[in-house]
Amino acid sequence: MIPLTETQSHWQAKVRQFCLEKVAPTVIERDKQQLFDHSLVKDVLALGLSRIYWPTTYGGFGDDFMSYAVALKELAKFDDGLAITVSVCVGLCCESIASFGTEQQKEKFLNPLIAGETIGAFALTEKEAGTDASGVQTTAVRDGEYYILNGEKVYITNAGEADVYIVFAMTDPEAGAKGISAFIVTKDMVGFTTGPRDSMMGLHTSTCGSLRFENVRVPVANLLGREGEGYKIAMRTLDSSRIGVAAQATGLAEAALAHSIAYTKERVQFGKPLSKFQNTQFQLAQMAIQVEAANLMLYNVAQDKSEGRPYTVSASMAKKFCSDVAMEVTTKAVQLFGGYGYCEDYPVARLMRNAKVTQIYEGTNEAQQMVIGGALLR
Repeated sequence: MIPLTETQSHWQAKVRQFCLEKVAPTVIERDKQQLFDHSLVKDVLALGLSRIYWPTTYGGFGDDFMSYAVALKELAKFDDGLAITVSVCVGLCCESIASFGTEQQKEKFLNPLIAGETIGAFALTEKEAGTDASGVQTTAVRDGEYYILNGEKVYITNAGEADVYIVFAMTDPEAGAKGISAFIVTKDMVGFTTGPRDSMMGLHTSTCGSLRFENVRVPVANLLGREGEGYKIAMRTLDSSRIGVAAQATGLAEAALAHSIAYTKERVQFGKPLSKFQNTQFQLAQMAIQVEAANLMLYNVAQDKSEGRPYTVSASMAKKFCSDVAMEVTTKAVQLFGGYGYCEDYPVARLMRNAKVTQIYEGTNEAQQMVIGGALLR
């Protein structure tokens, strides 16, 4: 394992202690009730996760991105629903504004997001625009000092709970992907509504739903970047956020391994603990190898971003590899637990359900292979 710096270890320990005290005692019930605990989310943000790697000029702590990845991974071990809520707010919403926003936009929207005073969301996906993000059909028509937005978004994390949304809409339908623009939309804008919460396989402690825009008047001052830069903004932001997905996935895998080790030491069958059987030891060994490799992939790309090196391909590699590891390791954990693993009163069933989506969201693993393959053959 790559050794952590004092700052990175500080964040790991801080998040772990918080989770042991405030997250772990309620996560099973919150998951069963599919409860988005707004106050708990605010507590997580108040802990400083939204401030870790941003410059002090915007209210951040100025630590490195690696510290954020370590902290997010630790949170995911206990509750990946909370982790994705934070990841979307920080890795997608904040990143978009920080990278492409004007100073006025940063002061008005970014600073409160970083301070944990507001929650952010990222609205790209539509019914006809999933992996093919260029298929956006939501429109934005210029009308004086406003853009008029019409359309619908689906599967939007933090829908209904966020205060600020990065919304992608077509300003020039004839230009294809180059006709997409990005806008900062706030929850109080007239004509902007959210649909009912989606019923999902996992991530029950987060929220996901649809957004509807009916003649929503968005000030020109809320255009992010220039007209036609929306697709570029989305792709560049997703490069960064995929490191967050890798962190969540690795956290899920680590948690599954830890629970499996503890359980097999205690569970007695045929007169001895499961851990005494060679088959169990082989399973745990393979899980540990996968977790170690996932950590190396995660820390490598997090360090690339921390030090300003290109990371598009390494982020896609880490996202795919770590999410595959999460699915495989959590599935093995359920098998080691046997019947108890299939029971929602034990943690590994939840870990497996949550692991599956890491192979799908923020770019499917098949899409990541396209990114990697394209780079190799360029």
